[in-house]
Amino acid sequence: EVQLAESGGGVVQAGGSLRLSCKASGFTFDDYAIGWFRRAPGKEQEPVSCFSTLDGSLYYADSVKGRFTISGDNTKTTAHLQMNMLQPDDTAVYYCVAGRCSKYGFTSGYWGQGTQVTVSS
Repeated sequence: EVQLAESGGGVVQAGGSLRLSCKASGFTFDDYAIGWFRRAPGKEQEPVSCFSTLDGSLYYADSVKGRFTISGDNTKTTAHLQMNMLQPDDTAVYYCVAGRCSKYGFTSGYWGQGTQVTVSS
């Protein structure tokens, strides 16, 4: 059974950093690409970042490029999203997602429960 569990959300001031973590069970990142979506207040959900271990595809939304970094560990079951220079517009519920990833975008399949990130001005 595919399961995803996020952690690491919290409240930070603008300019601060957070590191989100995602633990996968029931699959490895060789089976499904891994990444993150977010849903901000009053906005539709959007892909943030993903990577595929099969072909090395890596995707970042333009809004986070240069500030966020996605990574995985050697077990291919844990992913991280390092978020630096956070802005109030980054405030959202962040979801770990398994799906299909390319440099052009991220298609969702399985979702975690989400973790709240709040950036204060």
